[in-house]
Amino acid sequence: MIIPVILSGGSGTRLWPLSRAQYPKQLLALAGEKTMLQETVVRVERVADTGPVYCVCNEDHRFMVAEQLRQVTDDMGGIILEPVGRNTAPAAAVAALRVQEEYPGATMLLLPADHVIQDTGAFVRAVTLGNKAAEEGVLVTFGIVPEAPETGYGYIRAAVQEGKGHGVYPVEKFVEKPDRETAERYVTSGEYYWNSGMFLFKASRYLEELEAQAPEIYGASRAALEKATEDLDFLRLDKEVFAACPSDSIDYAVMEKTAHAVVVPLDAGWSDVGAWSALWKVKGQDPSGNVTKGDVQLLDVKDSYIHASGRIVAAVGLSDHVIVETPDAVLVASKDRVQDVKTIVERLKSEGRDEVITHVKVNRPWGTYETVDQSERFQVKRIVVNPGAALSLQRHYHRAEHWVVVKGTARITVGEKEIVLREDKSTYIPLGIKHRLANPGKIPLELIEVQTGSYLGEDDIERFDDKYGREAVKK
Repeated sequence: MIIPVILSGGSGTRLWPLSRAQYPKQLLALAGEKTMLQETVVRVERVADTGPVYCVCNEDHRFMVAEQLRQVTDDMGGIILEPVGRNTAPAAAVAALRVQEEYPGATMLLLPADHVIQDTGAFVRAVTLGNKAAEEGVLVTFGIVPEAPETGYGYIRAAVQEGKGHGVYPVEKFVEKPDRETAERYVTSGEYYWNSGMFLFKASRYLEELEAQAPEIYGASRAALEKATEDLDFLRLDKEVFAACPSDSIDYAVMEKTAHAVVVPLDAGWSDVGAWSALWKVKGQDPSGNVTKGDVQLLDVKDSYIHASGRIVAAVGLSDHVIVETPDAVLVASKDRVQDVKTIVERLKSEGRDEVITHVKVNRPWGTYETVDQSERFQVKRIVVNPGAALSLQRHYHRAEHWVVVKGTARITVGEKEIVLREDKSTYIPLGIKHRLANPGKIPLELIEVQTGSYLGEDDIERFDDKYGREAVKK
C-alpha cells in the first residue's frame, strides 16, 4: 500500500498579492478549477493501491485545509498540525512515524501541495515504477526532465548505466542552483534532472536513515508526536518540543548523505509555480501569448499575464508583463523580474502591513468576513456564516456592533437573551456584553456589521466557548 502524505506548509510569497501568509498559494485555484492542494489529492488518488491521505500543515490554515480536503476525498488518514515551520525533514518524520504506526510496512509518497503536473498519466507511471524500487528499501526521489537550463532549481545527477535501471537510477549527487553556464552544461549532458522535492520510500526506511544521518531531528520529531494532542479532527504536535527541532530539508538531512538514494525521471509538464512567470507558462495562452483571468481588456498586449480579481483591468501597449489585481493590492511587474516580488513582500512585512498577511475577505471555520469600509472609529464588514455554523461566545472591550441581516436567518445570543432575526431585521450588541452569532438555517447567513469604538482590531476579543477548539480566551 502507498500512503500519500501532502506537505502544505509553504507561504508562496512570490505569488503575492494573491498568495498571503494566511491564504498561501496551495489553497488557491491558480492552474485549474480546483485549488492546488485539491489537484494534488485528485492526482495522487489515480495511483493504484493508495491508502488514506495524510496532510501536514500550518495550524493557522487547518480549517481551510480540512474543508478543501473534505470536498475532494472521503479517505482522509489525518491532518497533522505544525505549530511552527521546521522545513520538510521534520514534517516527513512525524508523518512517517504516524504512517509506520498505523500502516506498518507501507511506502509513503511525499508530495508538496503546490505543484502543477499536467500529465497525470506520466505521474502515475513514475510513481508505480518508483514504488517497486521503494519496496526493496531504497529512497526514491523524482527528477524532472529539464525543459531548459533553469537557474532557479537544484539538480540531481543520475548515475546512468547503459541497459540497466529501467528508469530507476542511483543518485550520484545533488547540486545547488547553478549559474546559467553550468545549467546549460547540465541539460546538454542528459545526466541531470531538476530536483522536484517529491519522494517515495518505506516509512520505516526513511526513519532509519533520518535517525542515522540527523538524530536530533529524529528525536525531536518523535518526542513532538508522542506529546501531540487530539484537537477535533486534527493532531496537534507539541509546540515546545517541535520548536526546538532543527530546521532542515529532506535533501540536506537525508538524501544527500544516504548511499541508498535513487532517482526516477519524470516528464509530465511539472512546475512548482514559484513565480508568476511560471504560471504564465503552464496556463493556456491566446494567439498573442497572453494569459488572462477575470474582467480584462487588452490592446496591443503580448506575452503577458493579467489577473483581475474584482475590478476591470485594462492594459495598453505592453509586452512580457505581469499584472495582478486584488481588492487591496495591485502588482505590476516585468515578467523577467517577478522573482523580486519577494523583496516587496519582505519590505511590507517590515512595515507591519496587513496586505502580506491576509486578504480583505478573511476565511474562518464558520464562514468569511470582508471589510467593506473603515475609518478611525468605525468599520463595516460583510459577514457570511455557513449553514449550521456558529461564532464563539465572546465579548469586546473597545467596540459595540450593529448587525443587519440581509439573507438567511440568524440566531443571536445577547447577554441572557436569545433572539431570531430574519432578512431586513437588525440588532445592537453593546460594548462588553457576551454575545454569539449562529446560523440555524440551510442557506448561508449574510449580514452587515457596523463596528463603532475606540479600537477595532481583531484581537479585541474574549472567547468563552468555541466549537472549533480555538483559544478560550484571547485578548
